[in-house]
Amino acid sequence: MIAAILGALIAPASAADSTVPRPVAISSTDRENPTDAGKTSGIWQTDYKQALAQAAQEKKRVLLDFTGSDWCPYCVQMDKEVLTQPEFKVFAARKLILVKLDFPRKKKMPPAEAEQNQKLQQEFTIEGFPTYVLLDPAGTEMRRQVGYLEGGPKEFIKWAQSGN
Repeated sequence: MIAAILGALIAPASAADSTVPRPVAISSTDRENPTDAGKTSGIWQTDYKQALAQAAQEKKRVLLDFTGSDWCPYCVQMDKEVLTQPEFKVFAARKLILVKLDFPRKKKMPPAEAEQNQKLQQEFTIEGFPTYVLLDPAGTEMRRQVGYLEGGPKEFIKWAQSGN
């Protein structure tokens, strides 16, 4: 009986332990392109420096998405209602280099990516999620949107086009 009680007490503690690896869901875009799994999700990149270099080369703006993908309700809502919609994807493919800077609570991030994201959070003084920062091709901030932006893809595209 004591063993059963101890087992019941220990099991939930290890289940809640964030150091215990958990399976991570793979997005459909990652399944379609397994070589990029974890690095990008569709057209989203995770390497800030690489994105800046690409933006300078292609003369495109950079959109930084500071998100809490697995815990922030407005981040999830923006992703679902705007960032994954065909209208936004078409616009982004033509005009933007997209960088997802994630701060998850449940899934484990690669250490280098987590460190990069922390540094960028400090550099851009990010105080809430989601925060979208639009950069010119040289990496200079043009504008930012803190929180959910109503109006779907049309409004977000309008916001991204009107930067300075």
